[in-house]
Amino acid sequence: MTKVSIIGSGNVAQHLIQAFQSNPAIELVQVFARNKKNVASLFDSNRITSDYSQLQIADVYVIAVSDNAIAEVSSALPFTNQLVVHTSGTVALDALNDANRRGVFYPLQTFSKDKVVNFKTIPICLEAENEKDFQTLNTIGNSISDAVYKISSEQRKALHVAAVFVNNFVNHLYQIGNEICDANSLPFAILKPLIQETANKIEILTPTEAQTGPAKRNDQTTIEAHQQFLTDKNQVAIYKLLTQSIQNNGKKL
Repeated sequence: MTKVSIIGSGNVAQHLIQAFQSNPAIELVQVFARNKKNVASLFDSNRITSDYSQLQIADVYVIAVSDNAIAEVSSALPFTNQLVVHTSGTVALDALNDANRRGVFYPLQTFSKDKVVNFKTIPICLEAENEKDFQTLNTIGNSISDAVYKISSEQRKALHVAAVFVNNFVNHLYQIGNEICDANSLPFAILKPLIQETANKIEILTPTEAQTGPAKRNDQTTIEAHQQFLTDKNQVAIYKLLTQSIQNNGKKL
């Protein structure tokens, strides 16, 4: 059984607490949280601390805090030569203090408070400075997920940028679609089967193969009608940019 401690109390930390606690291969030793209330309902309060000096011995210390706090937190740890990892998609491994052995345990998923996720389907991206530590992380990763990958800091940076496009930007487009529906007394729910089918298609097709619509068909009549219909300048700009990108088939604009 691998002993793990989590440092942090935000969304990622909370989801990891739940995933590790329900896993017989992992002993969640302790949680460090500046605000204990954030995790009090998820973990034994007697094993939550806000004092670095009270951190107990573990095989792995998982820092799950905001990106700009990772270096500071890793430097505050009161021990040396232990395996310390962070969960960030963008922060390099060497941002961690080198007083300890360093690694990355990055779950590639969007986490929201109170929204349950199935960790078995979540890709876990791993990096470590030596093979022994990588195998420790690999064991933990495989105990909670069916999709574990060895990925370098540079690859992880590229992956995170790609994830922003397919997740954060796409969700923003949902928001714009919702605003257009609201402005025209339409329920956003009417679009949900289309959204689901679009997501389902890329299980069997490449995104290029799955692309449809007026930009793909070069239907200028429809494109111009859409642009005339839109009254929000930001929406018009986004529509034009995405239309041009599709027509250029992903080439640099």
